[in-house]
Amino acid sequence: MKIADMNWMQVEERASEDDRCVLPIGSVEQHAYLSLATDMILAEKVSLDAAEPLGIPVFPVVPYGLASSFATFPGTLTLSLSTYIGVIRDLMDSIHRSGFRRILIVNGHGGNTPITALLSEWMNTHPDSSVKFHDWWRAPKTLAKVHEIDPAASHASWMENFPWTRTTDQRQPTTSKPKVDFARLARIDAARKREMLGDGNYHGLYQRPDEDMLAIWDVAVAETRELLEGNWH
Repeated sequence: MKIADMNWMQVEERASEDDRCVLPIGSVEQHAYLSLATDMILAEKVSLDAAEPLGIPVFPVVPYGLASSFATFPGTLTLSLSTYIGVIRDLMDSIHRSGFRRILIVNGHGGNTPITALLSEWMNTHPDSSVKFHDWWRAPKTLAKVHEIDPAASHASWMENFPWTRTTDQRQPTTSKPKVDFARLARIDAARKREMLGDGNYHGLYQRPDEDMLAIWDVAVAETRELLEGNWH
């Protein structure tokens, strides 16, 4: 259920009956030959697909996140850590004022994980609330399915190449990219990261058959839905 399809009165009624909601968060950043909006597209879609049968409202995805590592790739937009923390805090306060008390944050970008410290702090001042933070792509069952298909998978590789993250650019290398030196990547600036990464893929093939991708998606949706249906306290 999209919040975008509801008015404020419907939201008030829904929150009074069921105080669960979903906030997807993503990033706009380089993903090699895939959409710059890959992380926000996937976070929002897995949220909607998981929540729809339950009638749980899903807020519009927060498109921008912490992407300073890719700042020198054109099209990448990043917030500073202090700005992002402030944005998420304000959104959480607004969600709480709307009447929601069980909040699932579905994250599509690994760089956004610093906000987990904020969420812990926020719950201390909102003890009537429960928050779950869900990195959908590396949740246990989903990641196991990825590794079952092909363990050579990482940022901007085949594991993010879904029908809904592709662009009009038909170029897709058929080779498998060697694994990047993650230790070195972590200790250099954005300009040298771009030089080191080339097109942006970290590791592995660029594309696999859609049947593989849909099998992963089915697991990811089910795993996300389990969090909505499971224990909150």
